[in-house]
Amino acid sequence: MPQERDTRFQAPLWRAIAVYRIAALTYATILVVRNVGHYAEPVLAWPVLAIMAGWTVFTTYAYPNPARRRVPLLVADLLITAAALAASVPIVGRAALEDGKPTLAVAWHVAPVLAWAVAGGRRAGIAAALAMGATDLAVRAHYDQAAFTGSVLMLLAAIAVGYLVRLAEVSQERLQRAVEIEAATRERERLARDIHDSVLQVLAMVQRREEGELARLAGETEAALRHLVAANAAEAVDDRAEVDLMALLGPYAKASVTLSGPAHAVRLPGATARELTAAVAAALDNVDRHCPPGTKAFVLVEDAPDGVVVTVRDEGPGIAPDRLAQAEAQGRLGVAQSIRGRVADLGGGTTIVSAPGEGTEVEIRLAT
Repeated sequence: MPQERDTRFQAPLWRAIAVYRIAALTYATILVVRNVGHYAEPVLAWPVLAIMAGWTVFTTYAYPNPARRRVPLLVADLLITAAALAASVPIVGRAALEDGKPTLAVAWHVAPVLAWAVAGGRRAGIAAALAMGATDLAVRAHYDQAAFTGSVLMLLAAIAVGYLVRLAEVSQERLQRAVEIEAATRERERLARDIHDSVLQVLAMVQRREEGELARLAGETEAALRHLVAANAAEAVDDRAEVDLMALLGPYAKASVTLSGPAHAVRLPGATARELTAAVAAALDNVDRHCPPGTKAFVLVEDAPDGVVVTVRDEGPGIAPDRLAQAEAQGRLGVAQSIRGRVADLGGGTTIVSAPGEGTEVEIRLAT
């Protein structure tokens, strides 16, 4: 059964099918006028042609409307067309059909097959082609090469149309994604300019005028922001494209934070790499918040064959055994949500090892 695919690019295809129906109906009418004198029941041919004409008009207006273009319409299209084909047996006559006379729905019966291929893709088109082809062969009651050729051509048309529809869908998705990436990149470039013209200049001025710890923090923050601005200004914002995890972690390296990892790039999907970076940033933020100023921290990235392991270790005072559980009970969910929650959403795991006076080690494991 075809699935509903309400995509804007399909509108020209439905118009093309409507034009085909009209042309096929015209051809069928001409053949009936020429051959009606040889029919077994010539009077009944005209009501069938009238029904075919009415259904052609109805489907011409129904298919372009997404609200009507659903399974009931597609099934009804197939059944009505099959009924018009089957009506050829009593009207044209079995003997005339066996002698090669065309059916009443000659060529017109291909239209629902094309509709199913556009609405549901190759599989739906193939199913409709097989059903309509079997009906056509049963009505003709002779199975020579000419009879099979029509059914095979109809099947090939369904496959081709279904393939083109899928190809157009993929192209449209890529185009839409490219437009989104361009818009997001332009916005990042604008924000980068604003940061450069305001925050970076203020940090540089603070570093020049102040001394001691404030000057050092201003200098480190300025360097991190400059690295972030330079990287993000050139980076395409595509969550599905792979990025280098080491490049994302680079801005967090400073005098008190040592970043180590493999010499090669650690490639991960964009969304995964950014969430993993955010979890590492949360762990480093906990070091800044809860450890004495200048406490050393170490970030180690390991690119294993079965995944990525990131370890954040500090030389701080450590954490009491029940401190994390108490913090979570009090509603302080920094570790629970910013680290464990993020990693869990990615399908990974987090292990925190700490003891008073021995520092803290956060190990993040992510399968790839």
